[in-house]
Amino acid sequence: MIAEQKVPSPGESISEVVIARWLKKDGDYVEKDDELCEIDSDKATLTVNATEAGTFKTMANEGDTVAVGSIICTVDTDGLKPASVAASPKKEEPKVEVKKEDVKSAEPIKAPATASYASGTPSPAAKKIMDENSVPSAAVQGTGKDGRITKNDITSLLAKGFSATTSAQSIVNTRDVERSKMTPLRKKLAQRLVSVKNETAMLTTFNEVDMSAIMDLRAKYKDKFKEKFGVNVGFMSFFTKAVTEALQQFPAVNAMIDGDEIVYHKYCDIGIAVSAPKGLVVPVVRNAENMSLAEIETSIKGLALKARDNKITLDDMSGGTFTITNGGVFGSMMSTPIINPPQSAILGMHNVVERPMAVNGQVVIRPIMYVALSYDHRIIDGRESVGFLVKVKEMLENPSKMLFGGKEPAEILLGL
Repeated sequence: MIAEQKVPSPGESISEVVIARWLKKDGDYVEKDDELCEIDSDKATLTVNATEAGTFKTMANEGDTVAVGSIICTVDTDGLKPASVAASPKKEEPKVEVKKEDVKSAEPIKAPATASYASGTPSPAAKKIMDENSVPSAAVQGTGKDGRITKNDITSLLAKGFSATTSAQSIVNTRDVERSKMTPLRKKLAQRLVSVKNETAMLTTFNEVDMSAIMDLRAKYKDKFKEKFGVNVGFMSFFTKAVTEALQQFPAVNAMIDGDEIVYHKYCDIGIAVSAPKGLVVPVVRNAENMSLAEIETSIKGLALKARDNKITLDDMSGGTFTITNGGVFGSMMSTPIINPPQSAILGMHNVVERPMAVNGQVVIRPIMYVALSYDHRIIDGRESVGFLVKVKEMLENPSKMLFGGKEPAEILLGL
């Protein structure tokens, strides 16, 4: 019997998908629930699993655009299962005497990474080192998951005496071009970004944050925090906590327009912009206002790993009332983040740089981060946008305020 494999629906309003890559080849014997292929939609990457066991055959090619519900492959359930490798007689391997000195000098051989969409894509840490040393991606062989370039790949290359000049000449002396088809996710992202610019009255307000207090806290308690909760304490959890407290005081920043109505959210579902191999995704930390720093860090880490491995789901990205994006991991000093519709505001973080500041009439050096709030002026006024960003700044510079709704402990004691 021939079992037909159809394209599942990735979600509402999605009528077609693109076959990203086949995970099985024609003639392979597949078991039930084996992953057959990856499909790209304009919202997420999903896998198609076998509904029956049998011999596999494709009916579409990688890169083809196919309609939801159409047949893309078949499984012949009458196909004979190949004999188990374990059942075949084992040949005795000749014994080889290994000398101790050979063991010491032997180096582990890394298996070549399987070519995929992640091949040649550097991790954020690797990208930073590559930019600092003018190392192009083409000059590095990635050994990470799916061929991703890791930090160790770059440091190993530099240790071997990589010459940026020589490598640049070998790459620059060409006039070749390369074309690649836009993925559904990239096309949808482009449409959404253009619509935001055309359909919202977007403005951006800026401020600067003295990160001394947070950096001192991290330095003092990072080891105990990691030992107790199993995650590192990063900037993102502090920013998320400060944002949730400020949103309670400025509800318009946590609202959105729905037709002729403004929807005010009584909860804080914070979207965290993450750079994934196939583009930008924004998974959501739900009810972040009720979470501790450790719970926020754990949630963000889990979502980031899913995004990196393209395991993120539509449920992970749906909803969201406010978004935080961190361009600082790529070295950004200042930017104007673009709103993630249908939300009305987004906070942009940037890199921390030591800068001179005037404190009590004296010039001192402090670690400073520029922050930016882009907002929809149709429902958020200047008073609210500036007040929100100032409140976030105050709580980051005095983290104890996060425990008391953005107020000083003395103000709570005095009932102010």
